[in-house]
Amino acid sequence: MAQPFAHPGPGGRIALPLRVVAGLLVMVALVIGVFVLGRIAADDRTAMLLTAVWFGVVGAGGLLAARRRRGVLVPLGVGYAAVAIAVTVLLARPILFDDVVNERVVRGTPASAVSDRRGTAARNVELSAGQFEGVSHEGSGRAAVVEVRGNERKLTLSDFETDNGPDLFVYLAAGNPSTEGEVSDYADLGRLKGNKGSQQYTIPPDVDLRRYSTVVIWCRAFTVLFTRAELRPS
Repeated sequence: MAQPFAHPGPGGRIALPLRVVAGLLVMVALVIGVFVLGRIAADDRTAMLLTAVWFGVVGAGGLLAARRRRGVLVPLGVGYAAVAIAVTVLLARPILFDDVVNERVVRGTPASAVSDRRGTAARNVELSAGQFEGVSHEGSGRAAVVEVRGNERKLTLSDFETDNGPDLFVYLAAGNPSTEGEVSDYADLGRLKGNKGSQQYTIPPDVDLRRYSTVVIWCRAFTVLFTRAELRPS
């Protein structure tokens, strides 16, 4: 009787556990490659090109392994296809299609026009605002911080537009970052709701707006600063 983990000859039968391990290994290799290449690339386009090359290298390696051990062809193919589909859906889809939102955003009276701050509890006050400008990608629209009744603060993006991309987040960053390496001190307001349209986000009460005074749209998957808006007192 053949042993379950006996070393198979070329084209021989391979035990199920080893086939599962082979499939998992190719999946792990692809996923690690996506994240590593996304971190070291200078921009998202370069990252996607390097990722495509990495998929080609892993695929070629899998085919060579399958020529020696035909029993791993199916698990390698399944693992490869699963990751490829997931990457296409999660990373490539946003590049091909826009996400449009049209939320009703709060508005407020500019703080400079409010003569008696003691009366602001009865109205919304716009504390600061700025226009988006492109960094790695074009950006347009207006960002504003509005203090609403009860002292809750909202970040609003009005008539906002930038390129779509994978894993985009809204940060309030310290200083006025103009490169990816400068976005290291920030408050995370959550995932970008849409690359087009008006939308708003709640600012946590412990965020110091004197320190975190620039809105940035950040691609977390590929560490790319898409667009920014420097906030100035209203």
